[in-house]
Amino acid sequence: MLRGLIIAGGVLIALAGFGLIAVDRDAIFPGLYAVVVGLVVVVATIIERQRYRSAAAERSDAPPGPGGGEPLDAPLGPSFHATDERFVDPTSNRPMRVWLDPGSGERRYREEG
Repeated sequence: MLRGLIIAGGVLIALAGFGLIAVDRDAIFPGLYAVVVGLVVVVATIIERQRYRSAAAERSDAPPGPGGGEPLDAPLGPSFHATDERFVDPTSNRPMRVWLDPGSGERRYREEG
């Protein structure tokens, strides 16, 4: 729901910019600024939805999962190291730990347990 409100806000900002340009030709630069800011908000919100996924999920174009991180029995590989970063997964309410491959920067999330 919050994502939808942010996108709607971005669209409204862009529309206000177009309206400003249409009403006052001297306000073309502030109007264009509002259009660009609104479009950046919309695009960034859409991209953010897809950003926090593993590289394997990106390559296979898998749909987003239910949350809770990767299964504990799935191997991570020797290049991944546990970090001090921990959080509670908002989808499953489980404590999670972040694992990092320093070579590629890839991050993986597993239940801390």
